Amino acid sequence: MLENMTAPLDLVAVRAAFDGGRDYLAACTGGLPPRRSRDALIADIMRSVTHGADAAAYSAIVEQTRQHAARLLQVSRDRIAIGSQTSVLVSLIAASLPEGSEVLVPDGDFSSLVLPFVHRGGLRVRCAPLAELADAVRPDTALVAFSIVQSASGEVADHAAITAAARAVGARTLCDGTQAVGWLPVDASAFDAFVVHAYKWLCAPRGVAFLALTEEFAATLTPLHAGWYAGADPWQSCYGDAATLASDARRFDVSPAWQAFVGAEPALGLFANADMSAIHRHTTELATRFLSGMGLPSPATPSAIVTWPDPDASDLTRLQAAGITASGRAGRARLAFHVFNDQDDVDRAIRALR
Repeated sequence: MLENMTAPLDLVAVRAAFDGGRDYLAACTGGLPPRRSRDALIADIMRSVTHGADAAAYSAIVEQTRQHAARLLQVSRDRIAIGSQTSVLVSLIAASLPEGSEVLVPDGDFSSLVLPFVHRGGLRVRCAPLAELADAVRPDTALVAFSIVQSASGEVADHAAITAAARAVGARTLCDGTQAVGWLPVDASAFDAFVVHAYKWLCAPRGVAFLALTEEFAATLTPLHAGWYAGADPWQSCYGDAATLASDARRFDVSPAWQAFVGAEPALGLFANADMSAIHRHTTELATRFLSGMGLPSPATPSAIVTWPDPDASDLTRLQAAGITASGRAGRARLAFHVFNDQDDVDRAIRALR
């Protein structure tokens, strides 16, 4: 098992785990599965045709995936809850805030992070530019919720300044790492709560998400999604109202989509055992080369996501016409450089736009 390896996988080894990647500059939309994920999913489907679902085997896979997530996020496994979507996990936090609480969010952050607070009712949601978010924290701010990397722009938040400002007034922090984990080294223990959906930079199937919680913050949350899988012993928690919930973050688990975890376990295992500093260096260097080649300014903090104004989608159309998979968000063209990309991808994208 990858988990038993002591030395981190180098960039060459991680790249070798993928078959695809040429002209695919859209990991920020959805990652490409490594071969082991593909093979595991195919084998599971073929086995299920004749043998059905093996719940015990699936549960073992879920727990191994939880361990990978804990390693990636640099927290202990007992601090990790599983889910299917970030919005579901964020809603748990929104529901637990006291009436009248102020929640501070960046302008234009992803709606799955923002809308649960807006539509819960009884909360005051205030927006500020990401670059000014730390300065916008007030004494009456209860929670600062932000993505560490912005989906629409690729901008990397100054999370150290934001968390310091929040701590200074006793506010909690909730960070969404969906556009970061997989290329940016992250320590989830720096935040009260940290959510990530694994289908982008972690290259897992859609439907595998994680919530990392400090023990102190977890004690303030109500397990509104509690079901059999949140039980101390899930298999003894399937019926009635007497189930004892898990004492750790598992009490916030949502029953897993088994097949999604079958594909997620090899993918997260790959990244959990990878040299994340090398991946960060590789991806941001590719992004910087693209920006330089296009004469675009480089951000203050390097990002693996590159965006620029494209209000009529003409640049996106040119990229797609050249066979390059890219994306457009909020009036901007968007490229993402991941571990399976290289300098040839940069050069081909530049040629397509000139």
